[in-house]
Amino acid sequence: MNLTVPLFTPRFTPADKNQLLKVLHSGWLTHGPFNEKFETDFARYLDVNHAVSVNSCASALLVSLIAHKIKGEVIIPSFTFVATANAVVNAGATPVFVDVSYDTCNINPQAINASITKRTEAIIPVHFGGQSAPMKPIMALAQKHKLVVIEDSAETIGGLYQGKKTGSFGTGCFSFYPTKNLTTGEGGMVTTNSTRLASIIRTYAAHGITTTAFIRQQTKQPWLRTATVAGYNFRMSGLQAGLGISQLKRLDTMNRTRRRLASWYTRRLKNIEEIDVPVESPNCYHVYQMYTIKVKKVDRTKFLAKLRQRGIDATVHFDPPVHKQLFYKKFCDHRTDLSVTNRLSRNIVPLPLFPAMTQQQQVYVVNNIKAAIKVSRSS
Repeated sequence: MNLTVPLFTPRFTPADKNQLLKVLHSGWLTHGPFNEKFETDFARYLDVNHAVSVNSCASALLVSLIAHKIKGEVIIPSFTFVATANAVVNAGATPVFVDVSYDTCNINPQAINASITKRTEAIIPVHFGGQSAPMKPIMALAQKHKLVVIEDSAETIGGLYQGKKTGSFGTGCFSFYPTKNLTTGEGGMVTTNSTRLASIIRTYAAHGITTTAFIRQQTKQPWLRTATVAGYNFRMSGLQAGLGISQLKRLDTMNRTRRRLASWYTRRLKNIEEIDVPVESPNCYHVYQMYTIKVKKVDRTKFLAKLRQRGIDATVHFDPPVHKQLFYKKFCDHRTDLSVTNRLSRNIVPLPLFPAMTQQQQVYVVNNIKAAIKVSRSS
């Protein structure tokens, strides 16, 4: 029997749909009360003072760099989606690529330390696949060298490090893309404890105007609006915010389901010689935005082709890594050791995982992994 197992499929509940109807009936389709509520709820969830909704994590990263006035070097992992590096360059800064740890795929603090120079102004740790980067040593390095920390938490909504949620250590940046643990279709969020920084970010994200349409509507002259900086249109729609409000209410439940599914995978794959399974660090609460295995002694292309022939939508991340992409080759210092990044880009395989995944689908994936290994072993 053949099944179709997507890499991910979002699930929407009647509560999600009712919330969207509330937005439609309200008439506030953007920059309105639903954005304010989503921001308030999200800040409370992370235990931070402020959250600012935007249209993507890419915009969140860019506006955070601009708000912090970062123009020098920014240390980032090369094992990430290109959006992280794009934000650095588009802000007028210079990306410095460093290596990650093999077991977690997260940025290596020793590699960060080795790359800090007098030109370094910021670090962007990317919390990979649902697990926090090692924030204690990262924050210690940032404090020692007076560096800004901007967390790319696109893949780790609800993940914990030493009991503290990702995105609450420095300036947090989140994605609500359809494959994320919480989705609004597109969309993002910036989180911070700084009232001043939140105000700057909110202004840059809305054409440089300091007040929202909803707030202006409550004043005597709501038509008055003045740009204080040359801003952008990075606003999140009210429909997206409404969906976010609803999804946030069950985020922890969905994350627990992801952990249960991941544990099931691990128990059945950990003893296969050709596979390294994901590792949950002792200080972390992994929320498995992805379940990524690493294949060894097999031809990954043949392995993936076999799975896809059987209807299993396994894929790869991030191949090529950013430092090997055409635009970014010029930023790469070839003396920098990126060997782990290069290795991961050749052997990592994210498997299907989503809260609505059935046991039948998981059994089907595991059985076909075993068959795919047999036909793809390296000679």
